[in-house]
Amino acid sequence: MSFRGKRWISLLLASILIAGLLAACGSKSSDGEAAKNGDGGEKKAEEQVTVEFWTISLQPTFNDYFDKLIADYETQHPNVKIDWKDFPYDAVLNKLMTSIAGGEAPDVVNLNTEFANQMGSKDALVDFNQELTAEQKAAYFPGIYSSTEMNDKAFALPWYTALPVLFLNKDLVEKAGLDPSTPPATKEELNAWGRQIREKTGAYGYIFTMEARTLLEENLPFLTDDYKKAAFNTPDVEEYINENVELLKEGVIPKDIINYDKQVQYFASEQVAMSLSSSPFINKIKTAAPDVYNKMVAVPSPVGKAGIRYSNTMNLVVPAATSHKKEAVDFAVFVTNAANQLEFSKVANTLPSTVESAKDPFFAENDGTVEGVAKTVSAVSLDKAEDFYLGIENANDVNQAVTKALQIIYLNDGDVKKELAEAEKEVNRILGN
Repeated sequence: MSFRGKRWISLLLASILIAGLLAACGSKSSDGEAAKNGDGGEKKAEEQVTVEFWTISLQPTFNDYFDKLIADYETQHPNVKIDWKDFPYDAVLNKLMTSIAGGEAPDVVNLNTEFANQMGSKDALVDFNQELTAEQKAAYFPGIYSSTEMNDKAFALPWYTALPVLFLNKDLVEKAGLDPSTPPATKEELNAWGRQIREKTGAYGYIFTMEARTLLEENLPFLTDDYKKAAFNTPDVEEYINENVELLKEGVIPKDIINYDKQVQYFASEQVAMSLSSSPFINKIKTAAPDVYNKMVAVPSPVGKAGIRYSNTMNLVVPAATSHKKEAVDFAVFVTNAANQLEFSKVANTLPSTVESAKDPFFAENDGTVEGVAKTVSAVSLDKAEDFYLGIENANDVNQAVTKALQIIYLNDGDVKKELAEAEKEVNRILGN
């Protein structure tokens, strides 16, 4: 699983999907029908309901967990059957689009934060603020739950999440004359380490994220306070970008690492000494290069000038077109409750989005392995975590426009002033200016 914000959402797919959801909206009653009991009286017999539950790339790895989860729920709710379906990233949207076009929307769906908000802004998803009690909402970390809130509506229940961790190749770091026990805590220190690693070992220093959110991590302007216009075409942003361009020129950070598999390849082949990623990165390295895995050290991720760490969260949503809203909401709450999130974290090496889960000793235990250390250093930041989202309807378009400009600059030596100006014009167009 990758928690790096899968960019598989296109405007075309989203518009077709949302249109289908809106067209299919309208729920059927799931009230029971009157039935005769043995003594001639009347009683309500609950209607048998099938809740269609979709996840992304969780089978067959987690079949045992979900088989038990579903069995427990069905035992507690004998009138409900859960039909669990799992799809790979490259197929789920087509399948979802086809189902909606046929008037058969699934009932509970696993989506990332960006797409959940995009769909929710079109009234295509159930509003959990209307469906949950205050106590139920308080079960989730506020910064993560609020990431799908817009106009007093909440479009998703946060599920499993991840926070960035800095993974070091201990051998390369020590070869550069650096001490892994006192790792870089800020972006400035990370850059200094990267330069020293490059100079002393010939390896790249660290893997760089070329996304729009890096501006906010550095407390740089992005949009105006009223979210009406672009605000990133400034000398400060230009200076920050030029600093990164210089790091690329010096070979401190490699260029061709947009693809997640490429990042794994660089670290596994010891071409780079440090990588900012999340816990699932460990298993990738362990599989690809066991010898490099044995050299891995996990430390807290350095922060930019804003002092924030963005989480990457997967959520559960209930399409407004569901025929069984009550049962769908209830099942989504069940899957994401504290007990079930804790158990999933234990088997999937993820972090929970629920407050009580994170209090469990499991997240404080550290057996000295890279997995154990990564778990503890990331879990302590959950109460400060936020999922990156701008809080506007067309956030995806804005993010893509800025990220595209940054990638042109970083990967293709684009002119900084020109690309910022072009991105400013595009973002203002998207925002209706």
